This record gives sequence, structure tokens and C-alpha cells, in this order.
Amino acid sequence: MSDSILPRIARELGLGVSQIERTAALLDDGNTVPFITRYRKEATGGLDEEQIRQLAERLAYLRGLEARRAEVRAALEQGGHLTPELDQALAGAETLQTIEDIYLPFRPKRRTRAQAARELGLQPLAELLLARRAGGGPDEVCAPFLGEHVPDTAAALAGARDIVAETVAETASVRQAVREAVRRTANLRVARKEGAADEKGTYQAYYEFSQPLKALPPYRVLAINRGEREGVLSLDIESSQEAFIGSLQRRYAPGQSWADGEVRAAVADGFKRLLAPAIERDLRAELTAAAEQHALVIFAANLRGLLLQPPLRGRVVMGVDPGFRTGCKLAVVDATGKYVEGALIYLHQADRAKETLRTLCQRRGVQVIAIGNGTASRETEALVAEVIRMKDEGGRMKDEGRASERADSSFILYPSSLQYTIVSEAGASVYSASPVAREEFPDLDATERGNISIARRLQDPLAELVKIDPKALGVGLYQHDVDQKALAARLGDVVESAVNYVGVDLNTASAPLLTYVAGLNTKVAKAVVAHRDGNGPFRARKELLKVKGLGPKAFEQAAGFLRIPDAPEPLDRTAIHPESYPAARKLLDLFDGDGGSPLPEVAARIRAAIRAGEASLADLAELTGAGELTLADIIEYMARPGRDPREELPPPLLRADVLKLEDLAPGMWLKGTVRNVVDFGAFVDIGVKQDGLVHVSELSGHFVKNPLDVVQVGDQVDVRVLSVDAARGRIALSMRK
Repeated sequence: MSDSILPRIARELGLGVSQIERTAALLDDGNTVPFITRYRKEATGGLDEEQIRQLAERLAYLRGLEARRAEVRAALEQGGHLTPELDQALAGAETLQTIEDIYLPFRPKRRTRAQAARELGLQPLAELLLARRAGGGPDEVCAPFLGEHVPDTAAALAGARDIVAETVAETASVRQAVREAVRRTANLRVARKEGAADEKGTYQAYYEFSQPLKALPPYRVLAINRGEREGVLSLDIESSQEAFIGSLQRRYAPGQSWADGEVRAAVADGFKRLLAPAIERDLRAELTAAAEQHALVIFAANLRGLLLQPPLRGRVVMGVDPGFRTGCKLAVVDATGKYVEGALIYLHQADRAKETLRTLCQRRGVQVIAIGNGTASRETEALVAEVIRMKDEGGRMKDEGRASERADSSFILYPSSLQYTIVSEAGASVYSASPVAREEFPDLDATERGNISIARRLQDPLAELVKIDPKALGVGLYQHDVDQKALAARLGDVVESAVNYVGVDLNTASAPLLTYVAGLNTKVAKAVVAHRDGNGPFRARKELLKVKGLGPKAFEQAAGFLRIPDAPEPLDRTAIHPESYPAARKLLDLFDGDGGSPLPEVAARIRAAIRAGEASLADLAELTGAGELTLADIIEYMARPGRDPREELPPPLLRADVLKLEDLAPGMWLKGTVRNVVDFGAFVDIGVKQDGLVHVSELSGHFVKNPLDVVQVGDQVDVRVLSVDAARGRIALSMRK
């Protein structure tokens, strides 16, 4: 690795070189990002997870850059092309694009017009023209190059111009200057292709569209790219080509001789035929790469918000997968998530559907109904809300339509606190057909598994959603328009981050959840579950070392993120890493002499002593042998041994009645849940059929550059109705007070 890489990263990230060196060493040693973030704070200087991931990405890029630099230098040397000037240019190249520009004239390529001319021996003639050393007239200068395949002066000059055109177009400094000028000054012009079908008017905004390249927002780039792929839109980059050509002509042919005229013609041809199309491809790729990278950031933030929604623990939940033709599938899971009973109702059989709902809720003690947000969700919501409304004062349900016929049997004992909520069902169908679902519910049909997932993702979103490919969770726009490998990697990082941030109950976690714990993989996660099934619950973290395939390195990475809530060893219930147990026990000896106090009480004593000046972190660190940052974490983990950071957030928004689009009026304030965040705002579920849009300009009373600075998926927000377009199903909302 070049000695310049780590100092360069330090400069770019505004961090110390020693921080970068130590963190890079930890990454190179196979440590996971969550482990480094939480348990190697002394080494990293307290870098957060985002900083470490950014460092890792930059490190990989720069190492790739150095590898490519070495490859190109070797290729140039082998081909006899490496000059001191080229070597110096290569050494100073700071991007892969620059290295490729330098290598372009020498890179093997398919046969070009210039190559054909070189094969005819016209390279020296082209060099004479470029060097402005063509003394004499055209016939005199070209005479030595004529022959069987170059019959006359015109043919010789045509071949020489082809060589000059390619030489100028492939000169690294020319390409870089033109690329930067076009990037800075050009517009992207978009038009509808003649005769192209766009029945829904999806791309109507781009039928006649132009915007400077430097001002194009990422989502617009992806939308235009999709329109082009679907054959609806055509686009090109508009730039001041004549000005660029004139500038290059003055550079290469400033005189008025016939030779200057040949060079000017070659420059113009090379620009239009070779350079301009290449620059357009480069800039289109650059725009797309930047847009995709931005989209990945949006996807990642939305997925994290979705995964970290607060769990609704200890409730009996009915999951409803709505549908018209195939009916609404019902599944009841108990407070632990265990499936207990299912049913099927049809919306067009309203009376029977309500009866089934009421009976099932009464029999199983359902407390919350989770309705998937797919087709027929709002019609299902109306049915559920009607069932909830039909209660008497004692919390009993009454079927008003047939009460006189059934007398006392028309009243059913019913939980008085029954409520419902709308849950994103994205990925439920993917889960239902997955090997994980078949393994969990081998005796159930695929259509019955999806509604179980809907119910469970309300009880614990993280534990359930990790079973689904993150790409199937619908967390952004243009999800299928970005590099799928990069998307999978980024979203996988997010799931890993979320799982380790929350922590995992070692004795209840599923294999898919354990797979995302730092240091574990699919095979080891299954081995942990198999060991647990065969030997009973784990009683101590150190028992993990008995799991087949789980060695010391995996234990080191994973142990701190795996909790045993009822372990005999209190420290096994916390996020304290086993390697820090000696330091933690020294703290306990110092502040809990009799050894009988709960960990939170001991933590309170330590903090009180620090506040009173009776102790300091520095002193305690010296006494315990732990670093100050690690010691501060140990005290925090003692204070809240079973902490789930999600429980600090507001619980899911539950409803007991339905709101219709017709009920909305401008000025009305409502509470809603953020379902998706995009560049131009946030979509909020306010309990009607269509999510409303809070445009970025309405997110706050001050300027908002990035909506993610204000809202996240899962946030509960107060919104004001601005306008309602019932015909188009559009609701404009505002969060401005």
C-alpha cells in the first residue's frame, strides 16, 4: 500500500493520521464495523459507525487506485511507451478517471480509422502536421508517403487527419479540460421520442425539458434514465461545441498555412466524432453514479428507520393481508409471536366478515389488528373500524343488524381497548415463499404465511424484517434503477448496523436475525440455533464457544451483541463485552462491596461519586485497566442492562376509527406516520386511502436541503392539510407550524 493513502484519507475526513492507521489495521485484521465502533473506541478515538464505513470505502477505492496505477505503469513499460513525463503524470493522478485518460492512447482497442492510417505508414505525416514542420506544399510533403494503398495526396492527408483527430481526442489534458468545461456549462436536454407510448403520462414532465448538468437533482437523473431505457425519452448533452473546437484549433493550429488548415479540420472532426461522444458518455456515467450513490443513502436511511421502529411488545396481534378477489387472510399471533389461528374473510360478504373478525378477536383476545397497506387495505380498514365501533358501554360487541333475532347471543365479550394500525406489507409475499418461511411454517400455505409476517412486524419490526431481502422492503424511489450489487451491499450494512445497535436475545433470536450479528454468518447462525434446540437455552455467553464452527474470533466479534436476559451472570445480560468483565468486576468491587446490588444501583453510585468529585473516569480507568471511553460505556451498560434503544421512541400510531378522503379539509391538523422519505419530501400515512406528501418546502419553517435532516421513516408527525385533489388521489400536507 502506498504510504500516501492513509494521510490522504486523514486529510479528506478531517481526522488524525494515527486514528486512520489504527482503524485501518483493525479492518485489515477482519474486525467488523459494529465491533470496532462499540468495542475499540480507544483505538479509533471514538469514531462512529458512519465514519468507519466511510473510511473503509475510501480505503478500498484508494487501494484500487494504487493497484490500477501499477497495472498501467507496467503495461506502458512493457509496451515501450513509458516516458518520464508519462511516469510523472501517472504518479500525480488522483482518480481512476485520470489514470484511464493517461492510458487511453496506448490501451489496446478495436481497429480504428487512425490505426488503419498508421498501418499505411502515415504516422510520420501526422506528426509533421502536428509539429507544424510541413515545409513545402501538400504534394511535396505527401510524396514520400504515396504508394499502392495511398494513391494520391488527398488520400495521404485524409489518413493523416484521422491520426491527428484521434491523437488530440485521446490527449489526457484535452479530455480533462473539455470534460470539466462541459460539466460546468452544459445542459441536459430531454425530449419525448416521436411516437413513443406513455399512456399514463409518467414522463410528461420531461417531454420538453432542459436543465444544467450541475443543477440536476439525483432523482431526476434516475427518472430520465428510466424513461430513456423504456424508449419514451431521448436525451443529449448540449454544450458550446463550436467554442470548444475553436479553442482547440487555436491551440494546435494557430497559423494560416495549408498544414494548419488540415490540423484544424482534423481537430473539428476528432471533437465531433470522437471526443464529444466520449465526454457525453463519461458525464452521463458520472451523473448516474452520483445519483445512484445518493439514492443508496436515501434507501439506507429509510431502511434504518423502518427497522428501528419501536416494537409493540406483549400484545396479541391479528395480521390482515387485504384482498378483493382472493379475500383477506387473517392470522393471530400471541404476545410472543407464536401463530395460533388463521381465517379468511371476503369484503363483499360484509356481515359474515364482521362476524368472523369479532369471533376470532373474542376467542383469542386480540388487542391490535395490523392491516397490510396493499390492495384493498382501506376497504379492510373501514370494515375493521366498523367492528371496533360496534361496542356497548361494557366493552361488548353488538351486531345491530341481527340483534333481535339472536337476543343474548348477539353480544360477545370483546377487548375494550381493541385498536388497529396500517402496516407496510412490503416484502410479505417475498417472505411467504422463502425457505425461511417454509421452514418456520411447513404446514401452512404461502398465502397464509404473509399475514403472519404482517402481524409479527408490528410486534418486533427488526426481528421480522431481517428475514426478508432488504431490496424487497420498498424503502425509496427508483430502487430497481441503481446498481443492484451496490444496493444489496449497502442495505446489508444497514441491517447489520441496526441488529447490532439493538442487540439480540441469544435464546429467542431466529437464525436470520443471528446471521446479521457481527462475526456470525448464515452457517454459524444456524449452528447456534441447532445447539440451542439440542441442549436447551444458553445460560452463559461463554457457552457459545461450544457451538460447532464458532471459534474465538467469531466469539470476540459477536459476544457483546448477544444478550441472555435471565443469565446467572448479570454481566451476560448487558452490552458489556466479556473481555471487559475484569474491569467491570473491579468496579463492582469498588462500589458494591457486599455484591448484592442490582447493576443499575451500582451504576448510580459510580455516577454520583463522579459528580461529587470523589472519583473520576481517569482514576477509575487506571484502577480497572480499561480505557476511559470503554469505562464510560461499561457504566452506561450497567445503568440500563436490558436497554432496547427503540423503546425510547413513540409506539406505533394506533387507531380506532377510519378517516376518509372526503373528511379532509384544508387547515385540518392530523397525526401521521412517515412511510417514505425522498429528495423532494416525505410521504405520510394519515389514515386515509392515499399517503399525503409533505413537500421539502413544507417540512419546516426554515430551509431544508435534505429531508432526512428533518424526518425518518417511522417518525410520528403532526401535519396540516394544505389541499386535497380527490380526483387524482393527491393530498398536500405541511409540517410548518
